[in-house]
Amino acid sequence: MINKFSRKKFLQTSGLATTGLLLNSNIFSMDSSVPKIKAIAFDAFPIFDPRPIFKTVSELIPEKGKQVTDVWLSKQFSYQWLRFLGNKYKNFWDITKDALDFSLAQFDINLSENDKNSILKKYETITVWPDVIPALELLKKENIKLGFLSNMTKKMLDQGIQNSNTKDFFDFVISTDEKQTYKPSPAAYQMAIDKLQLKKEEILFAAFAGWDMAGAKWFGYPTFWVNRMTAPIEKLDAVPDGVANNLNELVQFVTMNNARNSRTN
Repeated sequence: MINKFSRKKFLQTSGLATTGLLLNSNIFSMDSSVPKIKAIAFDAFPIFDPRPIFKTVSELIPEKGKQVTDVWLSKQFSYQWLRFLGNKYKNFWDITKDALDFSLAQFDINLSENDKNSILKKYETITVWPDVIPALELLKKENIKLGFLSNMTKKMLDQGIQNSNTKDFFDFVISTDEKQTYKPSPAAYQMAIDKLQLKKEEILFAAFAGWDMAGAKWFGYPTFWVNRMTAPIEKLDAVPDGVANNLNELVQFVTMNNARNSRTN
């Protein structure tokens, strides 16, 4: 369990105490049925910080940056599923480009190819949120396997890991592109079980989006929602085992859960 010193050090190191990311945090009471967690499968964005991408959109389109970003993200998700259901697969990177083009057309905005590339290149320089490395250090001390289960391509995930110098923390990197599927398909979530050879109850899924949290819960994973945008919960009949807008609470969730299981076993 995290002692007072390590928690204080974690907050100071991550900068969360002063950035306001701890506001509105709320960890759910843990269900006693959650067994010992042996691995954590992260979606990309609890780890990687997408804010510089959105900031670039706003800088290039100051009048409608937020609206463009909102449509872009919506189409990024819907195109994944339309193509999956229509058997017309494209990977996350290609869909991201198509969704950006649509969002610009939606608002009749003509950006140069250089400007569009400057937005997309932010994916290539993406790095981690301020709280990530201290949290990963604490989780590794728990002897838990850490990795990704993401709709992003493996090239994009590997680039983010390289940018943030976090390779030593991650034991696996799973892109749903390997099976040309997307979360929340059960086939996508199954990939972590196949890779790790663990029971689904032993793998904590750390979601960024509410729909991804719901998909993981439907599949049967214990699930922690890293709700960094403090979004309302989706109306999908799924409640996470834990939720907060930072990784500090995720660390506490895991260490407390595993300590409790050690005492009862």
